[in-house]
Amino acid sequence: MPAAPVIIEAAINGATPKTRNPAVPRSPAEVAAEGLRGLAAGAAIVHNHNDEPVVGGRSGVHDPAPYIEAWRAILAERPDALLYPTMASGGPHTTISERYAHIPALAEAGVLRVGLVDPGSVNVGGADHDGLPAAIDATYVNTFADARHMFETCAALDLGPSISCFEPGFVRVVLRYWRAGRLPAGSLVKFYFGGEYVNFGLPPTAPSLDAYLAMIEGTGLTWSVAVLGGDVVGCGLARLALERGGHVRVGLEDYAGPRTPTNVDLIGELVALCGSVGRPVATCGEAAAILGLPRSPGVR
Repeated sequence: MPAAPVIIEAAINGATPKTRNPAVPRSPAEVAAEGLRGLAAGAAIVHNHNDEPVVGGRSGVHDPAPYIEAWRAILAERPDALLYPTMASGGPHTTISERYAHIPALAEAGVLRVGLVDPGSVNVGGADHDGLPAAIDATYVNTFADARHMFETCAALDLGPSISCFEPGFVRVVLRYWRAGRLPAGSLVKFYFGGEYVNFGLPPTAPSLDAYLAMIEGTGLTWSVAVLGGDVVGCGLARLALERGGHVRVGLEDYAGPRTPTNVDLIGELVALCGSVGRPVATCGEAAAILGLPRSPGVR
């Protein structure tokens, strides 16, 4: 039996500023060009942020217009591309309807097949000069009610949700929806491990991965790994995931370390690793089929 193809997701910017890495794309034109380079290098899914903050903004609004501008340029050349955005944190200043409103708008514009669900809350931030967790108020907030809105919106719009699991409790929420038969078609469960530069998540080790896989054993859920604040290939987690049949996310949103790589560099390192493990890299069409995405390209 041939080896299963690997879905590579490229998280091309996140909140990474150009002062940290000049190669990070920020403007819609840069996002479009970088997205196309990432797809050509082997990514099947491209994830990007705009410049609205995820945590700490005055409102929860994320304007769909910069996404549409960048993604229409990508889709003009790669109509098979799988693209999805981010969203703002919850809190007393906003509602889930407000901060998730760009998802229906992007679906209506015909540029979105992959949704997103962040089924929990997590403190974010690095360390201070003393090596302690920085004394900042930065919590990415998503309640159970918020998660229900996300899951139900993805199901209603035929979007396959990219489900970010920062901690094991997030996976337990996913399993509740799976057991109830309410997990939307096309779901990708992503295990986010914490690198040395962050203060959340399980460490990127074999026992940690085994713990997550034990949680979803018997479900048949499609899963992927990422290391936030680290190097998913360099630390060895990507190889472990590939050997166990999983998929991998890379990119300048996640990467932290002594180098200043480009997104294409990081994708290329992962593609080479896939080859050494003996697994081919999935095309966008193959990724859509593996996930079982219910929404066709360009459908309004």
